[in-house]
Amino acid sequence: MSEFITLAQIDEAAQAIRARLGPSPYVGAGHQPTIGLILGSGLGGLADAAENPQIIPFHEIPNWPVSTVYGHSGRLVVGKLEDQTVLIMQGRAHYYEGYSISQTGLPVRVMKRLGIETMIVTNAAGGVHPDFEPGDLMLITDHINMIGMGGLSPLRGPNLDEFGPRFPDMSQAYNRELLALARGVAKELGLGLHEGVYTGLAGPSFETPADLRFLRMIGSDAVGMSTVPEVTVARHSGMRVLGISGISNKANLDGNTVTSHEEVLEAGRVLVPKLTALIRGVLRGI
Repeated sequence: MSEFITLAQIDEAAQAIRARLGPSPYVGAGHQPTIGLILGSGLGGLADAAENPQIIPFHEIPNWPVSTVYGHSGRLVVGKLEDQTVLIMQGRAHYYEGYSISQTGLPVRVMKRLGIETMIVTNAAGGVHPDFEPGDLMLITDHINMIGMGGLSPLRGPNLDEFGPRFPDMSQAYNRELLALARGVAKELGLGLHEGVYTGLAGPSFETPADLRFLRMIGSDAVGMSTVPEVTVARHSGMRVLGISGISNKANLDGNTVTSHEEVLEAGRVLVPKLTALIRGVLRGI
């Protein structure tokens, strides 16, 4: 596949999904999903709560990047949550898996072609802020695009004018109304909810202690290997975005601890009930 995604490839994937969704009572004519969810490492359990789900494995969708990482089921789940028809990505593909950065943004482009205007994106992230502990939730108020600063932008290449402008504004990457809604839901449910800045790195190695000290110095509260390219594509397309990080491990600032993917997945088991309650509340309020 070419480094750059074309409109024809996006539409081929969107049409394949539409063809699979036709028989559903929830996604018939005029009832296509309008909210998309992307679930990160170990957080896919929320998709299991969808009512009357229709499931499409990623590998059955033309041009769709397939997840290769344990903890990412690699399925689209379309169904009902809190009376909203949602399209859920149960897992995602990452740049470090060998895909071009443009390919990692294809699912979001397809969501837009399917009529989705609001995206809720989640991830498992390392806690850089000293007060964050594994199992905490963090509302993403902004991000630092370390991948993009190095030239790896999913918007690189010919601009797709059908989606948005050549130079999209990112001053409000995370929608303020959705942020306020999430805060209200957390307060109502008595859920602890941090807020902070997420930094996106390319991975797949975890950060060195010096990396983490640098990230803290420039304002990072959490760090991970996803999300930022997806949010960049979503905002280019005019979609509203809400981002939530599940803190899966504490930053290894002194080099005395070892971080593992198994630790991340284990934290996900603790995070899923909290994340499910928060997202259900947000869906009720949209």
